[in-house]
Amino acid sequence: MGDVINCRGQIWREMPIKETQSELIGDIEAALLDAELWMKYRAPDRAIKRLRTAIEINSRSLPLRERLREICAAQKYSEEAARQCLSLASLYIERQDFDLAHDRLLEAKQFDERINIASGLEAIRRARRPDLRPVAIAAEARFEPKHFTLAGDLSAVSIFDAIQVIENARLTGTLELTGPTFNGKVLFNSGRIVDAESGKEVADLGFQKVVEITTGTFEFLKSAQEFQIKIQASSNTNLILDTLRQIDESKQ
Repeated sequence: MGDVINCRGQIWREMPIKETQSELIGDIEAALLDAELWMKYRAPDRAIKRLRTAIEINSRSLPLRERLREICAAQKYSEEAARQCLSLASLYIERQDFDLAHDRLLEAKQFDERINIASGLEAIRRARRPDLRPVAIAAEARFEPKHFTLAGDLSAVSIFDAIQVIENARLTGTLELTGPTFNGKVLFNSGRIVDAESGKEVADLGFQKVVEITTGTFEFLKSAQEFQIKIQASSNTNLILDTLRQIDESKQ
């Protein structure tokens, strides 16, 4: 063992790591204080390095990851900020803090448009509504002989994954979902959701019904003409997360 000097000039003696709660909390607080001091001295890279080292030991620490996210966002380290947002979203979902999970998923997408947050969206939906989890079906999914661009089984591929593919490809057309109890449609203009239908419900209410379809099949049919815009949303991600929140609130 040897002595080490931290950024405040204090001498620490290296000791074997003991997984006690008080020591872990002390390490987290020390890392946060060190990071703040490095930021005060305008050394963000050292602050980031200190927080990363602490996270290796305390990977589930929300304060450490939140502070690292803040510093990386301020310093325009978008990839690291996005990575921390995704980790935080997962931790918040476990704690059933869906609003914060919602916010971190949105931030991750804003930091890096290439990120696919479909799995996070599905995790929020399943955590909020366990009754909407796909159920196993004996028969394989069957598709009618249509000319479709994209098709799949909702028990294997979620609607969010399908929406992500359509958005990335900037496709115009209709995503048709066939479930065991009700069907639905989602209309896209250049990858952006502009309308939805399910039974008698259309637009936002129609999309709420569509999101609840977790078993069955889906297929996307391209269209040469764009559709009338009946759903106003800043992004597909915002629309999905807001819809999941509204479904959750309506069931309470």
